[in-house]
Amino acid sequence: MVKVFKALSDKNRLQIIKMLEYKELCVCEISCLLKLANSTVSKHLSILRDAGLIEDKKDGKWVIYKINNNSSFVFADEILSLIKKQNTSYKLSCCEIEKLNSIDRNEICSK
Repeated sequence: MVKVFKALSDKNRLQIIKMLEYKELCVCEISCLLKLANSTVSKHLSILRDAGLIEDKKDGKWVIYKINNNSSFVFADEILSLIKKQNTSYKLSCCEIEKLNSIDRNEICSK
């Protein structure tokens, strides 16, 4: 349980959770959206994965991250459900949703 709360104690990790609720993403897409270095995003994703909140899958040259709906960690599913219901501080704006819809990993990762 400590890992879960520690993972959620950072605003960038909460933002990543909110984005992954909306759409599965790779590191370069998250980096582009948050305007953070790939290494920073990778560290955040590692913490979230270790807490059982997200999972990854290989898709060609990309590793795609998504919400882990079947976490083996106690309370993780309940906490993710509470975060999903939370509608204030970390709700995605219309602009952020538009960016999520238009982001293209083929274009970003080839730079």
